[in-house]
Amino acid sequence: MANIVKQPCDEGVIRSKPCIEPCSRNLRSWILAATILGSSMAMIDNTVVNVALPVLQTVLNATAADVQWIVESYALFLAALILVGGSLGDRFGRRRIFAYGVALFAAASVWCGLAPNVNQLIIARAVQGIGGALLVPGSLAIISASFSAEQRGQAIGTWSGFTGITSALGPVLGGWLIENASWRWIFFLNVPLAAIVLSIALWRMPDFDEEGTATKLDWWGAGLAAVGLGTLVYGLIESSHLSLAHPRVISALAVSVVALLAFIFVEANSRAPMMPLTLFRSRTFSGANLLTLLLYSALSGVLFFFPFNLIQVQGYSATAAGSAFLPLILIMFLLSRWSGGLVGRYGAKCPLTIGPIIAAIGFGLFAIPGIGGSYWTTFFPAVFVLGLGMAITVAPLTTTVMGAVEVRQAGIASGINNAVARTAGLLSIAVLSIIVLRAFNFGLDRRLAPLKIPPEVQQVLDQQRIKLAGAEVPAGLSNELSAVLRRAIAESFVDSFRLVIFIAVGLALVSALIAALTLKKREKSNRTSTQAS
Repeated sequence: MANIVKQPCDEGVIRSKPCIEPCSRNLRSWILAATILGSSMAMIDNTVVNVALPVLQTVLNATAADVQWIVESYALFLAALILVGGSLGDRFGRRRIFAYGVALFAAASVWCGLAPNVNQLIIARAVQGIGGALLVPGSLAIISASFSAEQRGQAIGTWSGFTGITSALGPVLGGWLIENASWRWIFFLNVPLAAIVLSIALWRMPDFDEEGTATKLDWWGAGLAAVGLGTLVYGLIESSHLSLAHPRVISALAVSVVALLAFIFVEANSRAPMMPLTLFRSRTFSGANLLTLLLYSALSGVLFFFPFNLIQVQGYSATAAGSAFLPLILIMFLLSRWSGGLVGRYGAKCPLTIGPIIAAIGFGLFAIPGIGGSYWTTFFPAVFVLGLGMAITVAPLTTTVMGAVEVRQAGIASGINNAVARTAGLLSIAVLSIIVLRAFNFGLDRRLAPLKIPPEVQQVLDQQRIKLAGAEVPAGLSNELSAVLRRAIAESFVDSFRLVIFIAVGLALVSALIAALTLKKREKSNRTSTQAS
């Protein structure tokens, strides 16, 4: 155990030194349980919300841009503040900040469930992102401080696997709640989980305060990151219904460039940066984070648009759409402990090259299905292969990132890697949404041109384009024309979804190439950032 100040034993005695076996094993079990459930809150929420997006679009009469903001407001604050979350844990105690994050996340979840309109839901999701920024980096940092270098890989693999299996239940249960109760209950799911985590954290988890970690917080860096990413995403989303040349879009993108450049300058010159640029001198650390950026951009883009395909095009129920993700998550669970030990046996290079290549094949299989057909012959092969590729990648990637720095920097390293993953999803959804909308419009125009539909019908359809596959056909048309128009909308969305898939394949293959070029065949899991350089 790493520098534990006060640690309760089974007998209830408070000791000033770390407990010896078997007490330490008992404590590590509690620690794993709390970090697994805490991380599961954020993961379940993310997957459940994706499944609910088509329903939210209909119930709240939301546009495609509104739906993006439901996801992006959460991802924005999570990505911008997760680095501060890691630093707060290192300074004030990882258990304390972890518990604060869980409590805030749960309170924001209740707000989401009670939100009367899409605007309040977006704001509540932003508050959820702040809570997530406190709890997510704390999970891995606590594990890193609690397990020895030899045990850390398997511990992270166990964490990865069990968070996966709890996440697997989320979309299925969430889909069932959407169908049989209300979409609001998908947010209330977090409340009982939070109660369990807080109970363990307050009464069973030791504190992890370490001497020498009380540094000044980098609020300038956090503010510039939030402004830079926020204005960038705002500009990209607004460009989907305005244009890249619109003054509002140009202004937002200009502010983003200035803020992000200022962020880099501040981090390079700060005495206590939230993102120490010196960490990137490590080839292993830099390569692993670049791989994370590319692979998670691909994964986030596909998982964002996939539920729209299933529910609005293929006609799946919300429960069936949630269940479609089960093979991916179950495979990651079953293989996580095994894959967690791959770095120790083979080094980082092998699994982090092979895994993304298999994931690229899985992404490619999503492009094969059209409209209709059984799940088992259409999307199951794609989900299965993608799950295999991600299972080989995720635990070794996390182990590699955490092993490239000193234990005292675990919170910062965890924060940076999580920030990279969240930023990848944030930017991927914003950029791919522009591409999807343009591809959808192109496909729809091409299919409507031969039909010679009345101008008033064309006008209604033009107003509905912003909803993509959720576009509604005007009432009062003949059954035959209505069916043709619905088919044209569905086929146009499938075309745009396939374009997302092709981009995802390219990103996954490039991430494999990055691993092959930057990672060594063998890396010790406890190397410091200086050694890894």
